[in-house]
Amino acid sequence: MANLQDVAQRAKVSKTTVSRYLNGSLELPKRTAEAIDTAIRELDYVPNAHARRLSLGRSETIALMVPDISTPFFSTFVASVEAEADRRNLSLSLHATLNRREREISYLDHIRQGRADGLIFITNHAGDAALADKINTAGPCVVVDEDVPAARVPKLFCDNEAGGYAAGRHLAEIGHRHFLFIGGVDEMISGARRHAGFLRGVHEVAGEAARVERACGPYTFEAGRSAARAFVARGDTRPTAIFATSDELLIGLYEVLRDSGLSVPRDVSIVGFDDVGPLHLFAPAVTAVRQPVRELGKRALELLLDHKPEEDGTLPQEELLPVTLIERDSVAPPIRSA
Repeated sequence: MANLQDVAQRAKVSKTTVSRYLNGSLELPKRTAEAIDTAIRELDYVPNAHARRLSLGRSETIALMVPDISTPFFSTFVASVEAEADRRNLSLSLHATLNRREREISYLDHIRQGRADGLIFITNHAGDAALADKINTAGPCVVVDEDVPAARVPKLFCDNEAGGYAAGRHLAEIGHRHFLFIGGVDEMISGARRHAGFLRGVHEVAGEAARVERACGPYTFEAGRSAARAFVARGDTRPTAIFATSDELLIGLYEVLRDSGLSVPRDVSIVGFDDVGPLHLFAPAVTAVRQPVRELGKRALELLLDHKPEEDGTLPQEELLPVTLIERDSVAPPIRSA
């Protein structure tokens, strides 16, 4: 196979000239550039990608760190980032942390050694100062979906507060006054904002008549099942409407409600959040706040590649993507008062 030196000899230029011409760091007279191009074609020269990356000081690889790849939200997000990276001729290095802090720290140390040109980071637990410090020294990075408060990097979230508000207002306008919010712990930005928005929405419509209870837990199937079992056991004191703030919580909730014989929306109205899974195929189809997960992945890579550090040292601005309430068949007026 022909190498760089062979091309240089055929084109009658130096090896350095060919190298700089190929990596775009040198403009040549038209005649010289044509001589190099002709030599490349005649010799069927294929550039060594690894050597090219070393010469440019780049890996042309983006690292993506997510808690899990088995859920609809994260698998869709990963696919979106992969598609955008492919469009830009970049490779993607995927790290699934299982939402364990020690794995996040280990992968961040790996990335700090120059194994990637940038990092898109998602956690699904409360961040701390040590994690933020690792992120701040890992090179170009964007934090997505959940916050790491002390991380001084661009942050990209869906508008969780607006989504909670839309869900709360919708249920209250239908006539509900007694609500159950099933969501993430207070330390998580998504759960806190969805809860705040939900409270604002229901109180804006129902005022002091609104009564909102909360079942805290992670965004998992089992947390949804657990909340549903406690809900079923309450009998006639049950809330008439539930806001389940992730696809996983909603699926666990539906499983238990179905087995208990309770009917949606006759016995309880339900609004979900995410709408990444096939909620339109449920019986009944689920009204939900839809997150633009594919746009979230695409925008995360754009932010990573386009971001320039602020010259005055100020923190990058947080960016929010809009959400949409998709109305289906899981909400109806209550048949009993709170």
